[in-house]
Amino acid sequence: MPKVRATAIITAALIVVVLVAGCTRLVDGRAVSIYDDPFKVAGLPTTSGPSGPREGVPDSSLKATNGDGSPEDTLALNAVDDIQSYWHAEFGKEFQSGDFKPVDTLLSWSAKSPRGDAREFCKETTFHLVNAAYCRLDNSIGWDRSVLLPAMIDTFGKMAVVMVLAHEYGHAVQTMARLVGAKDPVIVKEQQADCFAGAFMRSVAEGKSKHFTINTSDGLNSVLAATVAIRDSDPSDPESVHGSAFERVTAVQIGFTDGAKGCKRIDMDEINQRRGNLPKDFGNDTGRGEYAIEKKNLVELTKALGAVLPTKPSPTYDYSGAKIDCTNGAVTEPVSYCPATNTIATNIPALAERGASNWDVDDPLPLKVTGDYNGYIVFISRYTLAVQRNHGQQLVGAKAGLRAACLSGVITGKLAQPGRPVSQGDIALSAGDLDEAVSGLLTDGLAASDVDGQTVQSGFSRVDAFRAGVLNGENTCMSRYS
Repeated sequence: MPKVRATAIITAALIVVVLVAGCTRLVDGRAVSIYDDPFKVAGLPTTSGPSGPREGVPDSSLKATNGDGSPEDTLALNAVDDIQSYWHAEFGKEFQSGDFKPVDTLLSWSAKSPRGDAREFCKETTFHLVNAAYCRLDNSIGWDRSVLLPAMIDTFGKMAVVMVLAHEYGHAVQTMARLVGAKDPVIVKEQQADCFAGAFMRSVAEGKSKHFTINTSDGLNSVLAATVAIRDSDPSDPESVHGSAFERVTAVQIGFTDGAKGCKRIDMDEINQRRGNLPKDFGNDTGRGEYAIEKKNLVELTKALGAVLPTKPSPTYDYSGAKIDCTNGAVTEPVSYCPATNTIATNIPALAERGASNWDVDDPLPLKVTGDYNGYIVFISRYTLAVQRNHGQQLVGAKAGLRAACLSGVITGKLAQPGRPVSQGDIALSAGDLDEAVSGLLTDGLAASDVDGQTVQSGFSRVDAFRAGVLNGENTCMSRYS
């Protein structure tokens, strides 16, 4: 991330200013604020129970053309059955035009099969086709049972497959509802489908799915992490039509929080509003926006922090290690904050290891998207604890951690602003950093932790706090998590 503007542009955010879609939700028939309780997820309790297929429930009677009765096919068919049941009940409530019509054909294939055994899907051969998709030509959904589905299951769990198929069925829904046409940008179709998948996942979290259940802590975190993994990793690629991880997670969260009515609002204008004027590609940067986490860049970052979110007294910085003797704070490797001395202590090698990029063109499904901003955001979050200290706020507890995430978003948004005055430091951001931040927030959540390194279980809530800061500024963070 940080680098002197004259000689570089730090890694940064691809998407950013996102529209937080609504702040209330009907729960048990009553309107509730989704921010009232930091231990809730868009109004739902944070749960840590089972996540995956329900035990003892008969499998769906649906059949897939060319299916082989494998566990992967069974999982997919059960998923389609529940998704279809959800939209059968909800479609008429949400859409004034069109009629709900179940998907006509389900097709299963093996990407490992020889060419002679390949099938045709949407006028293309399935030979070596590692994909799942909806075909508007014949209202069908197909999936690769031998490579894609096992990879999703092994990396993110079985609910990731359900999420993928909910996304594909979202395309069927937008087609039936006549929300999009052939001339609409592909990215609108994709993010609407992400949103519709989020709406279905909400029903699963509410216990309304026949075959599946999902908890709102690590279960939902894994589903969102899968969304991160299948982002557009190279925004410069003409084939990048789905959006960054930050955009895709946002779309899923809009659906989860506001349901289909929020998804209907997604169009190109709404997407551009979320993106703002942020960097859209890596330009000529062969390093893909990655810069070493080292002392000189951290020192440069502290100058920017003091300019974009000033606080008095300013913290002092110790770069000799994260282990500090503190009467009212804990060691939180690789960066610790001690309120008593107003000191930020950093283990630079450990922070650099956290921020090492794992980008690999041959690894389409990384469990965690890493990079320099995954390290820098933790450093930034400890600075936000100093900001909270100077505001006289409590530094222990869930709200302190979510404020840290939110204020880190504030700083990220300001570092992404083009044309900032020189007085705000020689730091800028480039495409990719927000994805790295979101991935870290979903996995260990250290950038959303309090002074003792404790964070809420819900990665959904951590990402939501970060996004609110990026879009709405410091006052929102201080009032929402007061």
